[in-house]
Amino acid sequence: MRVRFLAPFASSFVRNGLQRWLAAERAGLGVVLEFSLNGAKVMSPVSMKNPGDQLVISLRLPDQTAMMNVDATVRWGNHHTFGLEFTAVSQLAETHMRKFLSRAPSIQA
Repeated sequence: MRVRFLAPFASSFVRNGLQRWLAAERAGLGVVLEFSLNGAKVMSPVSMKNPGDQLVISLRLPDQTAMMNVDATVRWGNHHTFGLEFTAVSQLAETHMRKFLSRAPSIQA
């Protein structure tokens, strides 16, 4: 059983690697709907339908002043919602994430 957390908070993202230059939509804003240490579900007007696309997502968790950047891979996409798996998280970012998750309401999947 996976535990995810309801999260609505703002984020921004930019494609990473070659897709950063080739894609029509290179960057965008979104709302993180669900969040865990391993990834996130994001809603955005920018469509991210291609599993495997690499992104850098900037997160500002509620009640935390510093933004953090996390490398992520698109795992699924559906219209204007997509799922991300975090692939590189700094130790400081993980500490902030754990602090946020300790206070957030969870949902079971």
